Amino acid sequence: MPAMKSLSQKIVVLILLLSFVISACQPRGDETTAPPIASTWTPNPAFTPTPGPARILNVCLGEAPNTLYPLGVPNAAARSVLAAIYDGPFDVVKYEYQAVILEKMPSRADGDAQVNPVQVAAGDTVLDADGNPTLVEAGTRVRPSGCRSGDCAVAFDGQTPILMDQMFVEFKLKPGLLWSDGTPVTAEDSVYAYNLAKDEETPGSKYIFDRTQSYEAADESTIQWWGMPGFVDPTFYTNFWMPLPQRIWDQFSAAELQTADLSSRQPMGFGPYVMKEWSGDTLHLVKNPYYFRTTEGLPKFDELFFRVVPNADAAMSALIEGRCDLIDSTVALDAHVSLLSEMDNKGQLQAYFGETPTIEWLTFGIIPSSYDNGYTAGLDRPDFFSDARTRQAVAYCLDRQKVVETVLYNLVPVPDTYISAEHPLHTTSLKAYSYDPAAGMQLLDNIGWRDHDNDPLTPRHAQGVDRVQNGTELTFTYLTTQATQRRQVADILAQSLRECGIGVNVVHVPQLDFYAEGPAGPLFGRNFDVAVYAMATLTAQPPCARFTIPEIPTAENNWVGTNLGGYKNPSFDAACSTARLSLPDENAYVEDFHNTQTIFTQDLPAIPLYNRIETAAARFDFCNFSLDPTAATDLYAIETFDYGAACLP
Repeated sequence: MPAMKSLSQKIVVLILLLSFVISACQPRGDETTAPPIASTWTPNPAFTPTPGPARILNVCLGEAPNTLYPLGVPNAAARSVLAAIYDGPFDVVKYEYQAVILEKMPSRADGDAQVNPVQVAAGDTVLDADGNPTLVEAGTRVRPSGCRSGDCAVAFDGQTPILMDQMFVEFKLKPGLLWSDGTPVTAEDSVYAYNLAKDEETPGSKYIFDRTQSYEAADESTIQWWGMPGFVDPTFYTNFWMPLPQRIWDQFSAAELQTADLSSRQPMGFGPYVMKEWSGDTLHLVKNPYYFRTTEGLPKFDELFFRVVPNADAAMSALIEGRCDLIDSTVALDAHVSLLSEMDNKGQLQAYFGETPTIEWLTFGIIPSSYDNGYTAGLDRPDFFSDARTRQAVAYCLDRQKVVETVLYNLVPVPDTYISAEHPLHTTSLKAYSYDPAAGMQLLDNIGWRDHDNDPLTPRHAQGVDRVQNGTELTFTYLTTQATQRRQVADILAQSLRECGIGVNVVHVPQLDFYAEGPAGPLFGRNFDVAVYAMATLTAQPPCARFTIPEIPTAENNWVGTNLGGYKNPSFDAACSTARLSLPDENAYVEDFHNTQTIFTQDLPAIPLYNRIETAAARFDFCNFSLDPTAATDLYAIETFDYGAACLP
């Protein structure tokens, strides 16, 4: 296969992209229904569920699946069901990728992933030095072979060919993989899935398609991916598209597949279970006789029922009465945390608690949109947060530990940066901001925010603070939504800030107003002092790009971006760019991701308050289930779930 292929031959794989704040900040159902601290529901502890004679698994879902079409943007409940119909193609467990229907995850060490120099000439399609697809012509700036940053980019002279890096990855399907009707799953089914995902009628980002040269079936079980010259992809091992049944679905267009019953309600898969019937709020599946792990005795059950039970009290009753064996984390069990813990301790059920990849952030309005034409004293609001020391002082004065203990039942740790401490790229050599009011007040003194009346509970006043008029009161607005949990958090944090001499005006805004488009919207329009909202991290690569300069929402980019506070640090941007353009086996990949975290915790453009928690529950004799914040669904290992004597000590 030649290193370069024509544009007409391009076939590509869709990979998971960094989940930006734009999607994380959309209105969420849990924001208006956030639970109270205490539960009013009480169980019947005398009842002990008895398994019936059949091997049947019942799972309670908190919402109905919106679709079972894998390319139809399935909701959380749908992803749980799809885990039973399909398996893989790979799982993410504790930030590590594990092959499921592939023989192995490709790696450079094994040679099934390669970076090779390829000659590029005028008229070829490549990625330019900024990472955008373009046709090579005179003056085009590109990264030559071996170059991993814009600093070493060169301009094409219009005549002399340039060597650029091109990635190649080979994926091998496991032998004997069959659809649930007994026909082989082939590499062509994966290529078919790619073509569907690429189609403009299919929802989702087309980022990866624009940066791939080809995606082809080399034989019945082998798929080969070529990246566009200049596209060095650190997550190359995910550039595989899960097979879809071409011979069944080929009768439909990409648009029709969004709603067709054969794709959205009764899809054919290769996983442990087969969809039999979807009636009302109940989905009935049966064991797949052609599942590739049947020789291992999997799945453990003959039948599987998903039951939609949105009400948490009803779901708990169903669990205790034996009508559900497992309550999926899509059921909002937050209000029952204390009760679940108590019942778990008594051996009446098993409770599962874990952190999600979604972080609640307190973000500083470092450069509000009103500063875009320059800061004007007297017209613009006081420049509270341009000095990183002020942001650090606020961090010391925030009693985040009390938030975790009071609102989150002490189930999650206080985070220190934009990725979890469990992430393999997390570095421990970070500046810490444990609750320390004395340290916070000392910093404020050093900056010039003075306790003018010897009353630590009244707001401090400016005396020699840069770009702040003397006598200005240190009082800012804390902006967030009306969610119950955010109200609880705001009360705690506002009180701890006031004890440092920081005045706080807490304003709770309706969700639709809070997340309104810029420039009018307070969040995306960068019209806030501090704002509290959520961002999710859904990929293995740390999301440093969210805090880079190009992500600042402005009029030029139609107020779209994730750097909502207007943070600017070219050193952070450079480290992030180098890390994201490096490969996992290169030193710069680890070093620069560590460097971004170091810079971030020094500058503190935003403070991670806490990770949201997720909760699940199961019968007392359930096993092989756990919560993993990195998994696409909590039911990724549903084929191994079991209950009964085999699960007891």
